[in-house]
Amino acid sequence: MSQITEIQFVPVKPQNGLVAFVSFVLDDNLYLSSIGIVTRSEGGYRLLYPTKKSINKDFAIFHPISKEFGMYLEKIILNEYEKVMKNNDRYGSTDNPSY
Repeated sequence: MSQITEIQFVPVKPQNGLVAFVSFVLDDNLYLSSIGIVTRSEGGYRLLYPTKKSINKDFAIFHPISKEFGMYLEKIILNEYEKVMKNNDRYGSTDNPSY
């Protein structure tokens, strides 16, 4: 499967389920950015790929072609996001005690 490196998260003030943006490098050849991380109503997160608005329609800028690859990206990126958020939790983490 493809290699995902240089994953970077930019948290945002939660709004309409959006909690962060992510960027990463795919196979050391393609930089992808502006991918939203959105909360699911049933819990957890999903990825939201960027679109461009036209007069009456939204056009996808990029997105996974296959469901399998989309699920692979979500698994890798969201596992890393949850790890980062857990390590930076001021209230529940022992790694960063709050004073």
